[in-house]
Order: sequence, then C-alpha cells, then structure tokens
Amino acid sequence: MVEKKRKIELLAPARDADTAIEAILHGADAVYMGAPSHGARSAATNSIDDIRRVVEFAHLYNVRVYITVNTIVYESELKHVENMITELYRIGVDALIVQDMSVLEMNIPPIALHASTQCDTRSAAKAEFLQAAGFSQIVLARELTLKEISEIHSKVNVPLEVFVHGALCVSFSGYCQASLLATGRSANRGECAQMCRLPYDLCDERGNIIIKGKHLLSLKDMSRIDHLQQLLDAGASSFKIEGRLKSPAYVKTTVAAYRRELDRIIENNPDRFERSSLGVSELTFAPELSDAFNRGFTEYFLTDRKQSGIASFDTPKVTGTPIGKVKSVRDNILTVTTDVELSNGDGLGYFDESGNFTGFRLNKVEGNRLILRRKLDIRPGTVIYRNRNKQFDDLMAGRTAVRYIPVEMTLRMASELRVALDISISDNCVATAVLELDKPLDTARTSQTESRRNLLSKLGDTVYRLSHLNDGIGELFLPASLLATLRRSAVKALDSARKAAYPREYRREREANLRFPERTELQCRDNVANSLARKFYLSAGITSIAPAMEVSRPDMTKEHQVMETRYCLRRELGACLKTKSAGKLPDRLYLVSGKNRYRLQFDCDSCMMRVIRPAD
Repeated sequence: MVEKKRKIELLAPARDADTAIEAILHGADAVYMGAPSHGARSAATNSIDDIRRVVEFAHLYNVRVYITVNTIVYESELKHVENMITELYRIGVDALIVQDMSVLEMNIPPIALHASTQCDTRSAAKAEFLQAAGFSQIVLARELTLKEISEIHSKVNVPLEVFVHGALCVSFSGYCQASLLATGRSANRGECAQMCRLPYDLCDERGNIIIKGKHLLSLKDMSRIDHLQQLLDAGASSFKIEGRLKSPAYVKTTVAAYRRELDRIIENNPDRFERSSLGVSELTFAPELSDAFNRGFTEYFLTDRKQSGIASFDTPKVTGTPIGKVKSVRDNILTVTTDVELSNGDGLGYFDESGNFTGFRLNKVEGNRLILRRKLDIRPGTVIYRNRNKQFDDLMAGRTAVRYIPVEMTLRMASELRVALDISISDNCVATAVLELDKPLDTARTSQTESRRNLLSKLGDTVYRLSHLNDGIGELFLPASLLATLRRSAVKALDSARKAAYPREYRREREANLRFPERTELQCRDNVANSLARKFYLSAGITSIAPAMEVSRPDMTKEHQVMETRYCLRRELGACLKTKSAGKLPDRLYLVSGKNRYRLQFDCDSCMMRVIRPAD
C-alpha cells in the first residue's frame, strides 16, 4: 500500500515567549514550552499571557504551539491543572504534552493530547495503547533504533515524534528516581538534580577504586542531523530538538540547521513529504551545530543497539571544538598554533593531566599570542578548545532571521465599475477584495505594470511578501490611493480567511475496551500519583497499582532501582559480559559519589543496565 503524503514537523524548544518567537522566525513548524505549572522543567514556566502572545504569532504561519503539562500531578492539584488546561485551550493552544493519565479523566475541553517521552513508549504495544487512549501524537523513547521505530509506525496511524538533537537522560525517561531518593527533588516533578552529571568512582564490591572521579553516567548530546532521511523512512513525522532551558542562540542555531536539512529532503521527495507550516526564513548567518552548546555528539543507538562511545567521562560541561595547540607558555601569555580567528572575550579551555577540563576567558589576542587575566598551569602541546565564540554570540544577540509567506496576487476588472484583487498562498487559501468605482477607468499614458507591482509589494509589517503578480487590467489607470486601499482590504480579508480556516486539531476519542499492554500490575516507577490516574488504569485492566514514590514513603531498608538504561557502562569501558573482554572488570560493580552508592545490575538478555540504590 502506498503511504499518503506525510506532513513533517520540526519541533523547537522555548524557555519563554521571546525564544519561541525566535524559533518560529528561524524555521520551526511547531514550538513547545512550559505551562504556568506542571511542566517537566520547573525553571521554564510561562504565563497565560505570554503563551497567548506566542499562539497569536505562531498561527500566522500555521505553526503549532504545544504546552508541556508533563509532570505527575498530586491529588490536591487536580482541580488547578484542570482549570489551567481549560484556559490553555481557550487561548488557542494546539496540544498538551502530558505524562499523567489523570488528564484523560479530567473535565476539560477537547484539546489534543500528546504522550510525553515520560510515558516511556518503547514498544508497538505501548504506542497502540496510547493511541487507543486518545493521544494524537506519541513521543518515542530516545533509545529506539530505526528498526524499532519502523515497527511502531507499522502499528499506529498517529504521528510519531522523535528527539533528534540535544541533551540525553541516561535513564529511560520517566523511570529515574535517583534525584528523588538522593536529594528529595523529583525529576517527574520538573526538579531533576542531574545525578547523572556528577563524578563517580567505579568500585568493586570490596570498595577498591577501579576508576576515580569520572562522569561515568554523563552522556554526550544527541545529534541525528545526518539521519533525518532514515528517520523519515522509518515513519517519524515530528523531529524534536531538546532544550527548554537553552539560550535563544542555541535555539536559533539548531532550528536553522535542521530546517535547512529537512527542506532539502522534502524538496527531493515532494510526493512523500510536505512541510506542516508556512513561510520562508531568511538568515543573516550560516547555521553550524558545532557553534551551539554541546558535549560532543552521539547518534544514540539509532543504528546500533549495542553502541558504545556515547559517554563523556571527563566533563559534563561543553568543551567546544579544538582550535589548536599550545606552542609555548610565558607567564599569562600562551602562544598557540591555530588557523582559527579568535576574538577578545572568547571562552577557551583544555584538559589537564588528570583529564579534568579547565575553562578560561581570553582577555586579548594578538596574532597567535593569547593574553590571559591569570597564569595557567598548562604545558606546550596541550590542545586548546573554544567553547564560546564571542563574535558569534554578538551576532546571535541581534536580529538574525525574518520569516515571510509568499503570496500571489491577481489584479482584474470584475466589471466595468469594479476592480478586484485576489490574494492567495500556497495552502490554497484565497481572499478577494473588490473596489467599487464611481466611473470607468481611463487609459494610462504610460505603462503601469511596474508601478502597480511596486505599490502592491508594500506589505509593511505583515507576514506576507509578494512573489508573483498577475496584472489583468492592462493599460487602464488606477490611482495609487485606490490601489493601496484595495491592497489593504485584500490583506485584511486574507488574514480573516486564514484565521477562520486555521486547522485546529481536537482530542481523539478513547476506544472501548481499552487494555494496558503486557502486564496487569503497576509499580511505583509507573508514576501513579492521584485518584484520576488510578481510575484510568483500573479501567484499562490494571488490577494492582503501587503509588508513585513521590506520594509514598519508600522503605529505605530495602533496595530501590533508580535508573533503567540502554547505556551499559561495561560496554562503554570495553568489558561487555558477552565478549572475551568481560574479565577486564569485576562481575560486581558499584558507583560511588559522596554518600551515594549504587550497585550496577547488567541485564544481558535485554542489553540493559539498571542502577540500584542498596538498602540502608
């Protein structure tokens, strides 16, 4: 069966309204941002008024606005969340990204729902269940391979959303309790303490240190820009960039880079794919992903379920790109060999002999001489990295993109005393303005074609730009004032027509006889924290539900699994238990950071690692 043309969406993060607008200008088809509360980034909330401002701007380009309400919800908060969702629907939000199934039982308007990555969708059976429950789009687990994505796509007909760029959680999303048990801050409440970014000692069961003070759970950042065609072929429709806490410069750069690549693919496959929003973005810079914040890149299991080389042991910070080597050191002056143009204020860094990354600011540059504010303990031959490009940052702080919608106009005589202007855009939305004349038009003494085009091109602060004019009134003379009135009326009519025709999506109906796949019992890490979520799961065939750890008091005299991950530390260190190199490491391994001690459990049949907090 030939698949119908699929709408493709580039989904960008935004910590606030201004960043969301920049994402749209730089080419996003949709943006996602935090609600006033209950978003999985507690430091990235937004007011209703700010969200309304984004919605009004986004819809000019048919760009969608998704709001994250993707933490678990406590019993006392149900009514507040219900009221907030109703308000979000009222201001025109296109969909909610949710984790807590209580939302499906709330008395709310029919706003579209997307299943968050915290829903932990790893299988076709789970995706089918979420589709049947009423979700309009499903965010897949980051860990899936192309084959696994394709298998899920073959079983559902709602769009599949995949992460393509940004920071990685080491644990399957929604399944991490490390932060909660260590600090009381729950990742499922948007307060992750980032335990995976800490330095750990790797120890054997006797406490002997095998590796000391390395960031053994800290992963590189994801980048799949070279695999977009493969993801499309596997069935992905929405390409999500991580980063609701990232800077506007990061969002601008990553969105523009992925927009460029997706446009190329869509242009080469016009019968298979089409863009889901309108508009052309013109940039003042050439987007390069290496210029944006990153910890180094990994494709993260996309083509190889047993991939290694995905961690960043030496530092969880951004190291940037190598720019050269130290040639000599004299006091606070470094002489370097480099072909890169450096600027006063650049951020540089290096790895010391212990493997730790040290950053410093370049005070002044004179040719290949770097003058610093202080003397560094650095040796000749050391590689220097640049992790902040002052020149680039200054450029990105200004206006770096405009986005416009090409329009076609047809100027014609509707009758002897009526002039009409048709205005249309590529999605077949057409509006017409008609001007009534007091008398027939006279014949012009000179050609009017160019002057009429120039006047009709003056679209001011609208989102439109004239791409083609069909001038059908020949050599008749139409005064500029009347032509300007006709243009303003046509643009106003087009705005009204587009607003009326905006394709709002509504929530899917829940199917009858809904059944949760594969099991009938839920554990505490399934994150059921209120009566409405409990009601939903009971109606879906679940018979036993352990409450979420956030609303229960975990028995600390028992051990608890705090992470489940496809990342395997043994494999990363070249000691996979299924290889001849397994003996490089002891069978029993532990991670220790301060008072926190975790046992590592290796499930070779499933090719996964679990991090266990031992009993007190």
